[in-house]
Amino acid sequence: MDEGSSREVDAGLNMQSVEMEGKRGWLAAYAWWVAFCTLILICIGGLVTSKGVGMAVPDWPTTYGYNMFFFPLDQWTGGIFHEHLHRLVASVVGMLTLILAIWVQWTEPRSWVRRLAWAAFILVLVQGLLGGLRVRLNDQWVFTTTLGTLFGLTHATLAQLFFTTVSFLALVLSPVWDRAIRWQPSLPSGFLRGTTVVLLALIVQLLVAATMRHQHAGLAVPDFPLAYGQLYPSTNPEFLAQVQAQRMDYLHDAQITAFQIHLHMAHRFLAVLLLVGVTWLSIYLLRSRTVAGWCLGGLWLLLIWSQVGLGIATVLTNKAADFATGHVAVGALCLVTGLAVRVLMHRTRFYLKQNAMKDWKKISTFAAGPVTSGSMGH
Repeated sequence: MDEGSSREVDAGLNMQSVEMEGKRGWLAAYAWWVAFCTLILICIGGLVTSKGVGMAVPDWPTTYGYNMFFFPLDQWTGGIFHEHLHRLVASVVGMLTLILAIWVQWTEPRSWVRRLAWAAFILVLVQGLLGGLRVRLNDQWVFTTTLGTLFGLTHATLAQLFFTTVSFLALVLSPVWDRAIRWQPSLPSGFLRGTTVVLLALIVQLLVAATMRHQHAGLAVPDFPLAYGQLYPSTNPEFLAQVQAQRMDYLHDAQITAFQIHLHMAHRFLAVLLLVGVTWLSIYLLRSRTVAGWCLGGLWLLLIWSQVGLGIATVLTNKAADFATGHVAVGALCLVTGLAVRVLMHRTRFYLKQNAMKDWKKISTFAAGPVTSGSMGH
C-alpha cells in the first residue's frame, strides 16, 4: 500500500474510532463504575470471611425475619454489620448489572457484546443464589464437609469470575478497545502463549486460594519464608500432633490437617511461579516501546509484587483482616489486568496481520495488473 493510501486508511480508522467512542462514552463509564462497585463488594465479602462472620445473619433472604432493606439500624452490630452490608451491596450490584445489560442491548451493535452483558447479569444472579444457599444449607453435611463450605467456596470463586466478566465488558465498551488496533508493540512471538499460560495459572491459584480461605488453611503454615522451619514441612501424625500442641488457636479450635498444609504450600508454590511469569511478561511489555505496553506492564508488575507482599503480611500478622482482604482484592485485579493484556495484545496482533494480508493482496494485484494488461494489448 502506498503512503497516501495508508494515510487515508488511518484517517478513516480515526474518524470511525472517534464516532464509536462518542456513542459509547457514557455507557463505558457506567460499566467501569459497575466493575468498581463489584470490587468493593469483593472487599466486603473478604472482610466477612476474614472475620468469620458469614453466619452472623442465619436466615436468607430475610435478615432476622426482616426484609433486608428495612432491617433496623440499631441492630447493625458486630458481625451482623459486615454480613448485612455485604447482602445490601450485593443487591445494589445486581441492580446495577441489570441496568448495564439493558443499556447494552439498546445501544451496542455487536451481538457478542450484548450476549456478554446478559452473561454478566446471569452470573450475578447465580452468585446471589449461591450466597443464600451457603446460609440456608450451612449445616448440611456432604461426605467430610458441609454444604455451607462448598457453596462458600463456589461463591468466592464466582465472585472473582463475575468481576472479571464485568471488567472485560467495560474494556470492550471503552475507547481503549478501538485504539488497540493502532498499537504496534514489539513483542516476542511466544508472548501471547505465555500470557495464556499465566492466566490459566492465575485461575488455578484463585481456586486454591478460595479453598484455603473456606478450609481455614490460611495459617496452616504460620511462618515465612520457611514452613515450620523447613522448606516443606512433614505431615505425619506425630509432627501434626506436636504442631497442634504448640501453636496458638488460629483455626477456631479446629485441628490442623495434612490437607491444609499441602493446600497452603501449593498456594505458595503457585505464587512463586506467578511472580516469575508475570514479572517476565511485564518486562517485555515495558520494553515494547508503546505507551499502552508501559501502562499495562507497569500496572501488572506493581499488582503482582503487591499481591505477594500482602500474602506475606497476611501470614506474619496472623491473618489480619485488612491484609487478608487486600490480598483478595489485589488478586482479582491481577487476574483482570492479565486478561486485559491478553485480549488487547491479541487484538493488536490480529489487526496487524489482517492489514498485512490486505497490503500483500493489493501489492500482488498492482504488480500483476500491468502484465495482464500488456499481454492483452499485444
